[in-house]
Amino acid sequence: MQNDQSFPALNVNQLSVNYGKTPVLWDVSLQIAAGVLVGIVGPNGAGKSTFIKAALGLIQPLSGKIEFYNKPLKEMRQQVAYVPQRETVDWDFPITVRDLVMMGRYGRLGLWRRPRDADWAAVDHYLEIVGMNTYADRQISQLSGGQQQRIFIARALLQEADIYFMDEPFAGIDIASETVIIQLLQKLRNKGKTIFVVHHDLNSVEHYFDWILLLNMRLIACGPVSQVFNSSNLVKAYGKSYALFDEALKRSQQKNAGIIS
Repeated sequence: MQNDQSFPALNVNQLSVNYGKTPVLWDVSLQIAAGVLVGIVGPNGAGKSTFIKAALGLIQPLSGKIEFYNKPLKEMRQQVAYVPQRETVDWDFPITVRDLVMMGRYGRLGLWRRPRDADWAAVDHYLEIVGMNTYADRQISQLSGGQQQRIFIARALLQEADIYFMDEPFAGIDIASETVIIQLLQKLRNKGKTIFVVHHDLNSVEHYFDWILLLNMRLIACGPVSQVFNSSNLVKAYGKSYALFDEALKRSQQKNAGIIS
């Protein structure tokens, strides 16, 4: 399915989410252009994962409207893929790497259709892309954190979606896996896909992403990294904790450059 990229990939209007009586997101409105790699950034408890879950219909918002390419989720579900946080998964479940990746195809197969040879060939193709083809028959419990994250990415890729949501894909993984994943996401972006990534490492934001969505319960800023990823917006999101981080970062950079001893 090819979507009209003249429409925004994601349009959110006045989204508010409560957990019980506690507000988590409040009156968030934004548009994200198609074909960009978006970092969702903010302090702990800012509502980053909640934003993704509301967009995917996994939680019921208090109010607001969410559309993909000007269509509701129910019309676009096959075109939206999701990689949850790794710690939410039962990695002791007795299933092989290959079988887990095939789960990405079930939405298209339906309940009763068995995977065809072409579906299994696609599984092997995406396992090769993420560098995990030699682990295809291994139990998922035998994988490292970085390997587990890679096969989750492969499962999402098997959906061959237009929009991808990834909740902290770089958390607790090795640098080799992180490099593989970000290069893969950038290749997807280059093919016109739109990718949302919950991310914590402020140092890598400018290297990894085209756009940034900066949250702290409310929308602080949303737009191209070059325009909105600045000290003013980060202080609004992180408060004094960012100011201290920024000062430490500057002093570290100066020391590395030999400006201070």
